[in-house]
Amino acid sequence: MSLDTRPLAIFLMGPTASGKTALACELADRFPLGLVSVDSALVYRGLDIGAAKPDAATLARHPHELIDIRDPAQPYSAADFRVDARAAMRRIGAQGRVPLLVGGTGLYFRALQQGLSDLPEADPATRARLAAEARQLGWPAMHARLASLDPLAAGRIGRNDVQRLQRALEVIELTGRPLSELQRGGAVTVFPWRVLKLALLPDDRHVLHERIARRFDAMLVEGFLDEVRALRARGDLHADLPAIRAVGYRQAWEHLDGRTDAATFRERAIFATRQLAKRQITWLRSDVGARIFDPDRSGLGERVGTALGLFVDGLAGVMPST
Repeated sequence: MSLDTRPLAIFLMGPTASGKTALACELADRFPLGLVSVDSALVYRGLDIGAAKPDAATLARHPHELIDIRDPAQPYSAADFRVDARAAMRRIGAQGRVPLLVGGTGLYFRALQQGLSDLPEADPATRARLAAEARQLGWPAMHARLASLDPLAAGRIGRNDVQRLQRALEVIELTGRPLSELQRGGAVTVFPWRVLKLALLPDDRHVLHERIARRFDAMLVEGFLDEVRALRARGDLHADLPAIRAVGYRQAWEHLDGRTDAATFRERAIFATRQLAKRQITWLRSDVGARIFDPDRSGLGERVGTALGLFVDGLAGVMPST
């Protein structure tokens, strides 16, 4: 068996509110690591409190690549992330460090390591028409349409996962072929890094749910609604943008539109966050190559650090050749 000489990269994955950022910073204090955010909300400037973005002090001590790299009016795709993340990983390797990619956006991790199918570029006119139809019919009805056209894709995409649902319908309209069929045709290439996957998966889902609720209440105290009011005041943002569809922001936008009262807003935002965590956990459990750690057991940093030390200590050559 030949020796794998590719440089090392570490994926630190987990559901929302599982303590990924704190653990990544702790590990960066112990090992020669460079941190890369893998989060579809943290890429946007101005999405701070509601996205649980690391504060200024944390980022000053532990800089993260791919945070605050887009304006909320500008969409950011998995293809964009793949390009940006690879560039960031090469920069980190050139500095003699190991890239540690931390976050919970499974689509980004998958696109980075496995590549993307040869799909058509986004078409603004088609997207605008689909969004208009959804406003009239509702996204559950659009999901039913997808189920009739592409049952495999509909089975993977939730009824309220607006961004992926819209993209699947867009691809069908642009190509006349199901998204699931096109995705099977993607080219397979060797990832330039060998990957150590670390997954934070709580054994007790109830504890995670309580932590999500506490964190959201803390966000409200910190001024989350004022943050969303500032975004609305710009005048160029709307509810169909990917940034505003982020969990928490979508519910806050609806509340400030007068569509929900304060109690309903809180309930819906916490529920949506729990559903996000559920999807993230389901995805992580399907990844048989990940080393799993319960974040609620004591000594998490020591346990993960011990596993990581076997791979990082004495590592030579962290720069990929391609």
